[in-house]
Amino acid sequence: PHSCRKVSYFLMSVGFIGAGQLAHALVKGFTAAGVIATHRITASSPDTDLPTVAGLRKMGVNLTTSNKEAVSKSDVLFLAVKPHIIPFVLDEIGPDIEDRHLIVSCAAGVTISSIEKKLLQYRPAPKVMRCMTNTPVVVREGATVYATGTHAEVEDGKLLEQLMASVGFCTEVEEDLIDAVTGLSGSGPAYAFTALDALADGGVKMGLPRRLAVRLGAQALLGAAKMLLDSEQHPGQLKDNVCSPGGATIHALHFLESGGFRSLLINAVEASYLLLFYGVANGNGRSGLSLFNSRSPGVKKKN
Repeated sequence: PHSCRKVSYFLMSVGFIGAGQLAHALVKGFTAAGVIATHRITASSPDTDLPTVAGLRKMGVNLTTSNKEAVSKSDVLFLAVKPHIIPFVLDEIGPDIEDRHLIVSCAAGVTISSIEKKLLQYRPAPKVMRCMTNTPVVVREGATVYATGTHAEVEDGKLLEQLMASVGFCTEVEEDLIDAVTGLSGSGPAYAFTALDALADGGVKMGLPRRLAVRLGAQALLGAAKMLLDSEQHPGQLKDNVCSPGGATIHALHFLESGGFRSLLINAVEASYLLLFYGVANGNGRSGLSLFNSRSPGVKKKN
């Protein structure tokens, strides 16, 4: 069965508008999974000096400075640029979109309907999907969700799911959940790296060599994640299993609780989510999404 799925992948071409960290991570994951040959991948970037561009070129990907060329050479087209760039990209490539194209937007906070509205100026029934993934796709441990647009068909969803499942976990969700996913697993690796950096600092403070401290911290998080995914137990129960009465771990956890550890993580997920809805998180920062979307913040669809 695996060989059959690979054949279907090799028959299609994949394009990336944008050749930054996300495109580089996805291409590396796809090629490691063996689901698509690099000569069938084209990526466009106006900046040819990016380290990620050099990395893609080294892998054998076709590089171009022309977005239109990336469109013409692809069947599945990933929009892997910053959200505020999306409307300008769509105006440029809209006339070049054909029936065969499946447009997959990876831009945080940009809705399917806003993309469809732009593309409908150029052709009827553009096939659009929206996905949120994360950089661990590079080691085939990504977390991806996707939502299906008005004109995309069931087969398009299956194709994207098989492609993304080759580089980690992938599932379909309602589109109004994607902003929350962005705050959790989309940004999650950055939270984990920050935690690991701090854990390693703690190890170094207590006398461990830096290299060993980083490795032990990373292995602890990796092992904990695998234990949780392989078990039916609540994370709180697994935590309790580590804590001996009066022991070192429960004393350490008391410090985490005193510092508001849980609240900080909840607030981090919320801050990411609110930025996407309002364009401003806690009064700071601009998202640039007002160019594109007009939404009612926090209003959920009723079934």
